[in-house]
Amino acid sequence: MKTADVIVIGAGIAGLVTALQLAKEKKVIVIAKGNLTECNSNLAQGGIAAVTTKQDSFASHFIDTITAGDFHNEEELTKTLIKNGPDAIRFLKRLGVPFDENESGELALCKEGNHSHSRILHAGGDATGHEIMEKLRAQLKENVSVIENEMAMDLLMENEICVGVWTKDLLGKKTYYFASTTVLATGGLGQLYEVTSNAKSATGDGIAMAYRAGAQLADMEFVQFHPTMLIKDGKGNGLISEAVRGEGATLINKNKQALMEGVHPLKDLAPRDVVAREIFFSMKKGEEIFLDISKIPDFQSRFPTITAQCLKNNIDIERESLPVAPGAHFMMGGVKTNEFGETSIPRLYAVGEVACTGVHGANRLASNSLLEGIVFAKLAASAIKSQSKLRVNTPNQPSILITKLQLPNKRELQKVMSENVGIVRNENGLRGAKQWFERFLLPINEDSAFDLPLKEMTMVNMLTTGWLIATSALERNESRGAHYRDDFIKNDNNRWLKRQIVRSRRDNDGQFLCEGKTKNIFSRRYKWQRFIK
Repeated sequence: MKTADVIVIGAGIAGLVTALQLAKEKKVIVIAKGNLTECNSNLAQGGIAAVTTKQDSFASHFIDTITAGDFHNEEELTKTLIKNGPDAIRFLKRLGVPFDENESGELALCKEGNHSHSRILHAGGDATGHEIMEKLRAQLKENVSVIENEMAMDLLMENEICVGVWTKDLLGKKTYYFASTTVLATGGLGQLYEVTSNAKSATGDGIAMAYRAGAQLADMEFVQFHPTMLIKDGKGNGLISEAVRGEGATLINKNKQALMEGVHPLKDLAPRDVVAREIFFSMKKGEEIFLDISKIPDFQSRFPTITAQCLKNNIDIERESLPVAPGAHFMMGGVKTNEFGETSIPRLYAVGEVACTGVHGANRLASNSLLEGIVFAKLAASAIKSQSKLRVNTPNQPSILITKLQLPNKRELQKVMSENVGIVRNENGLRGAKQWFERFLLPINEDSAFDLPLKEMTMVNMLTTGWLIATSALERNESRGAHYRDDFIKNDNNRWLKRQIVRSRRDNDGQFLCEGKTKNIFSRRYKWQRFIK
């Protein structure tokens, strides 16, 4: 048994920023499922969006964010995100993050999908996440206890308060961690799908643990698919950043016809859900889709990470047409929190992709994720600093169920999710997926926990999270953002009118209205049965 003031589960940007902010005042333990480099943040090619020039404005960034989010965003928290952007950049500069500069020595700002201004900062060309994480890790090693290669199995609860977490390492050794505050920063769930940009550790563990503990979840139906994964032999082999299209690349078919011409006013820089669907529909017809990079000078020096990926997969960059397909990229929903990361469970916080603040709405705006990780991690840390220490009297360790489960393999689950709960959905597919998940899910005993091998526990988490997505998607009888149902095709006319009204109101205070606030909010204890029998 180990104790701390704060336990942070996850070592991506949100988890490490939280720990770094608390390190001088609190005893902090960071628990990583793998080693410290195995996280989505480290893979982030795209940059970080923030208002840094007089030509740009908070109102413009806000408008772009809620338009991409299909007006499902939490308005006040989205304003908080945008207005804290410049401070996030200053924070990263103080850490020594080497943002790219132009020939004049100014920040080299780029433009990505649905952004009305060039406001994206990059570091190392297409290695922004890696550069940021390197600086964060260097700071934390001196001030925070870091535990690598331990998987969080379940949260520890006492009188409906979170008092820590128990873990298992690669050799099967169990460790119980007790703390006044526990922070979920476990990242996303892209590994539930056949093609994904996510790290191998992104299996929805934090969402599944929070659900089993009784936390409220929200917007689980909104899973973003990035339009341009590098494809070889039908498999994803890394992300091709949206910055490539921002620099002038275009999507084409094998006849070199522009895919997005006439589909959306922003063409290749339309919101990600729009572009991903257009590629999906073309591929359904048997077409291959490519990214034409012929208009980008010095591609190899501008995008070294993508160039290395192409070389590794024997894809000839000199042909100037890179084979692409959509892949699962980001989860807009998750554990419901307020602006300070507080969940519905006392003493349990959530930050980063595992959390649902509502700032991304139904579809995240490009390069807002690293920004969110910094902004809300700092706000969570500020709340935790002022929190009194929790005294846990004789902590109750859960009884362990030694059990064998009949579980599917990972490929089976990924196939069900990709075909039925993917880019395009309908009632028949969602209902079929839900029923498939319910074949494997078991009732939960609140006082017990499964003592399973790590691989099997990961599958339990994937089944839990997949069922939550399918169930939530079945409940939303409309198409909105990344949730597209071909049995509920939306009428875009009203949305376009709404966008024009919003864009006409550019006051700096951001007096805007977001529609679509109806959320699928549920938790094991309040709305849904614990598990399907």
